[in-house]
Amino acid sequence: MFQSRTHNCNELRLEDAGKEVTLCGWFENIRKVSKTLGFLILRDFYGTTQIVIETGEMMAVIDGLNTETTIQVTGKVRERSSKNPDLPTGEIEVLPSQIQVLGKCIYNELPFEINRSKEADENTRLKYRYLDLRNPAVKERIILRSRIISDLRRAMEAEGFMEITTPILTSSSPEGARDYLVPSRLHAGEFYALPQAPQQFKQILMTAGFDRYFQIAPCFRDEDARADRSPGEFYQLDMEMAFATQEDVFEVLERVLPDIFARYGVYKSASSAPFKRIKYLDALERYGTDKPDLRIDLVAEDVTEVVSGCGFEPFAEGNVIKAVKVSGFNASRKVVDKMIADVEVVSGLKAYWFKVGEDMSFTGGVSKFLTEKHDELVSKLGLKSGDFVGLTAGDLRSAQKCAGVLIKTVAPLAEGHFNKDTYEFCWIVDFPMYEIGEESGELEFCHNPFSMPQGGMEALKTQEPLEILAYQYDLVCNGVELSSGAVRNHDPEIMVEAFKKVGLGEEDVKAKFPAMYNAFCYGAPPHAGIAPGVDRMVMLIAGEASIREIIPFPMNKNAQDLMMGAPSKVEKKQLDDVHIAIVEEP
Repeated sequence: MFQSRTHNCNELRLEDAGKEVTLCGWFENIRKVSKTLGFLILRDFYGTTQIVIETGEMMAVIDGLNTETTIQVTGKVRERSSKNPDLPTGEIEVLPSQIQVLGKCIYNELPFEINRSKEADENTRLKYRYLDLRNPAVKERIILRSRIISDLRRAMEAEGFMEITTPILTSSSPEGARDYLVPSRLHAGEFYALPQAPQQFKQILMTAGFDRYFQIAPCFRDEDARADRSPGEFYQLDMEMAFATQEDVFEVLERVLPDIFARYGVYKSASSAPFKRIKYLDALERYGTDKPDLRIDLVAEDVTEVVSGCGFEPFAEGNVIKAVKVSGFNASRKVVDKMIADVEVVSGLKAYWFKVGEDMSFTGGVSKFLTEKHDELVSKLGLKSGDFVGLTAGDLRSAQKCAGVLIKTVAPLAEGHFNKDTYEFCWIVDFPMYEIGEESGELEFCHNPFSMPQGGMEALKTQEPLEILAYQYDLVCNGVELSSGAVRNHDPEIMVEAFKKVGLGEEDVKAKFPAMYNAFCYGAPPHAGIAPGVDRMVMLIAGEASIREIIPFPMNKNAQDLMMGAPSKVEKKQLDDVHIAIVEEP
């Protein structure tokens, strides 16, 4: 049977009074006044309409239904005697002549109240995601996501980019995370990999002669969940430009993103072009992180030379000591102690503090160790009466990291240091080409193995590896990394030399990246690109703390799809088809 409707549930207005209409939607609730009088709320994708039950016959139909049953209502529109100015349809109601059940809800009790689903346990919400998405507040996030992606597409096309889809089944390649592997039926013992990113394909497109490529690209990484990272699958605005420099990439995104953030964001202002550029090492030194939140005006200063050897063991010679000066932080000792404890929980490192009294003396915290350093610290930090100073210590990275957490923790508590209601973008530039891996203890690529080193072949030949910088960059907004990108290494000789530094020879490069290496041997253009994360972008624009709120069907923190029951066991025949045998652990 074909169901039709003349209007949706957010469409009827006072001028429609007297019309015969048909509406379809979900029976949300009913307020009964008597056995023959009740006010039913009908909800569809667009909104709600009040249906007035005025006969025992109609009430008998409704009495036999559970809420969330889908129904079709045919009746006449009339003016409401008691209007609701908060609803678009609040001036009218529909008096039904017929109510027909289209899809019955067989359960008397729901796992949660639809309009309060966000208060339910997360795993329950994900298991019954189809009910959770009926909540207008949840649904609006998915609608917002759709609109943002649509606008991104139009903006990229206006910039001269062409959308090209790249393969989902591809080969495994080292890109920093674990691959999802797909066994081959036709080639026993061999595997496809789901792409961590379309990195190689988009670079090959540049070599193939396409000038400007973009894609709303699905990416797959077997990573643990975080508040700003969904496990398994995510989407990014992937783009690449031929004959382009770092600045060319910056200019495109500086035209595309601020307008979208200002148009849809919970904060109605966003950085205008050009975004602030901060060198990677400067970001660590001043903000304690390579993802600074520029809504905060606090910075870390190095006071090692002033404070070192003052008699307080964490400030012993050999340690780096960072200071964060905060005015307007007139907090109680209880608040300060909690803030210091919170810093330790997040950073895993301990912070210290003191205050400047009305007479400019140091009080509280570690002040007794700094008496002899008073004048030097006042001069170095420009201290004034009432200032609070947070201190961190350890090796360089530890002191910086703890200072970064301290800045983000104290800023919202102090007066005038956190301009929350805006989007502040910045570029982090000049990343090191190489670093010493925390786990391996050996030289590794710092950011992206396909990046062009600054100085090209000469830098690789003459500079110490840890001193070489790369044309790599991150886009950061409000302390969240939106994107990583780079000017690509399009020269096969430079590529081989770059990989030699991490212990991979020419044959290894050819074996791991055969298509891209061979393509570059046929005359590759210089090219550059970036890939802002769509999920993180929408999360920031919507002002949500969890990325799962803006994904239609997210996994939970354990990478499980509770609604579909994935991952799940499969039949032995399916395993046999792809030459897989499961060996139980003893």
